[in-house]
Formats: sequence, C-alpha cells, structure tokens
Amino acid sequence: MSRFRLTKSKVVNFIPILLLSGTIMFILFILMRVFFFEKFLVNTPSMYPTISPKNKIFVNKLIFGPRIYKSFDFNSEKPLESIRIKGIRGIKHNDIIVFNFPLDKSWNKISFRINYVYTKRCIGLPGDSISIINGFYKNNNYDDTLGYYSNQLLLSKTPLINIPSDVLRTYPINKKGSNWNIKNFGPLLIPKSGKLILLDSGNFMLYKNPIEYETNKNLKLVDNRLFLDEELIDNYRFKYNYYFVVGDNIMHSSDSRYFGFIPEEFIVGVVCCIKD
Repeated sequence: MSRFRLTKSKVVNFIPILLLSGTIMFILFILMRVFFFEKFLVNTPSMYPTISPKNKIFVNKLIFGPRIYKSFDFNSEKPLESIRIKGIRGIKHNDIIVFNFPLDKSWNKISFRINYVYTKRCIGLPGDSISIINGFYKNNNYDDTLGYYSNQLLLSKTPLINIPSDVLRTYPINKKGSNWNIKNFGPLLIPKSGKLILLDSGNFMLYKNPIEYETNKNLKLVDNRLFLDEELIDNYRFKYNYYFVVGDNIMHSSDSRYFGFIPEEFIVGVVCCIKD
C-alpha cells in the first residue's frame, strides 16, 4: 500500500495554488454582490406581514440593473455617484425594492451610505399620480390593488382621532396649511425625467427636495415669488426619475408618505426571495 508523504517542497508548491484559489473565490464573491444578488437582514416591522423582523431578504440586482460606483468614499458627506448598467426591466407597481436612504431626512444634505438601506413596496412610478382616499392607495396609471389591502382596510375604519399625530401627518411635513394625512393624501405627481412642471407658492414645497437634489441649489419663496438661489423661476424640468414607496405595515412605516420621493439612483434592486 502506497502512502502519501507531504514534503516541504510539496507544501511550498501548494501555497500559490491556495492563494490563487482564495483570490478567485473572493473576486467571484464581490462580483456576485455587485452585479447579481445581495442579502440583507430586516430589523423593522414596516413591511409586516409580508416581511417580518429578522427575515432575510435576497435582492436581485439584475432586474433593475446593478450600479457601479464612481467613488468608494462611503464615509464622505458628498453624494455617492454611480453608473447603472441596463437591467432586465424597470420597476413595476407593487415590486418590493431595497434602496439607499438619504442620511438627512430634510434633504438639506443629499448623501447616503452603502449600508443604510430601506425595504418598501413601490406603488408609484415616474409620471404617476398618487392619492390616498379614505386609507386606500390610488394610482392614475394602475387599476389593480396597490400595497397590502387588509391593512388599508383597517386604516379606513380607524377614526382620525385614534391615530397618533406623528403618524397622521404626512408629506410635505413643513408645508403650512397642508391637510394631507395618511387617510387622505394627494394627488401627488411623481417627477419623471424630462417632465416640466409649473411652480407656484402652493406646490413648490412638494418638489423642493428633488429640485434641490438635482441642482444643489436652494429653492425658496420670497415675497410670493420663487427663487432657485438668486434665479427667479416659475417652472422646472426634472433631470431624473423618482419613485413612491410605502410599507405594508401601514401605520408603522416611515416611507414616501412622510419623506417623499426616492431618486432612481438610490435603488439597490428588487426583492426576489424572503427567508425566515
């Protein structure tokens, strides 16, 4: 019977093979996360009962297209810039998506970190008009049910007096005189690339965040006139696409009803699998 003998020379010759194999496996792992799939652990109940806390979700990046970052300075206060590779399809109504979230919820500083993500259901695409009527989501371009119907039914039966004020009041939070709330909201037009909108003292707060995000300028109302920094404006043409997202746990979710639109660049991918 022959016996394998591990000699010093064999060990030395085997080390480069191990290093090469490890390097290849590491590169494949990185490529898989960047271009194909990524896993996240859910820590909040905002998508309950569809997704529960401690569930693991798998995100398909091929559907909407993976992003390639121009810079890897994830600790910078500057916006992360990326190039998106063309995906299989666009986002559809009722897709559950994962997206990076701006650190500053007022959008005064537009930046996001690679590991700071939210999971929500998309009910509004670029160019759609979103409303909430007695607790039920409505979309002018989509006739089927949006979101989790049972929780919308529960909300419709809940008197306004029984809803905490911090939950009841919705976007735009800092618009004086707004009577929008989580039971009655909108209609709100979602910005679309190339879409021209007229601006006035009544609607500019609805689009202040995306306009300032795109221009890196300050939109303000002075003597009933609108200024973008020092430029007098009464209209604006959007450069990018935006989305409107909500949580299935309708009264326990921080989503577009409160913080507004999600820029297309912030979308990580579409949830394809949920595991306990």
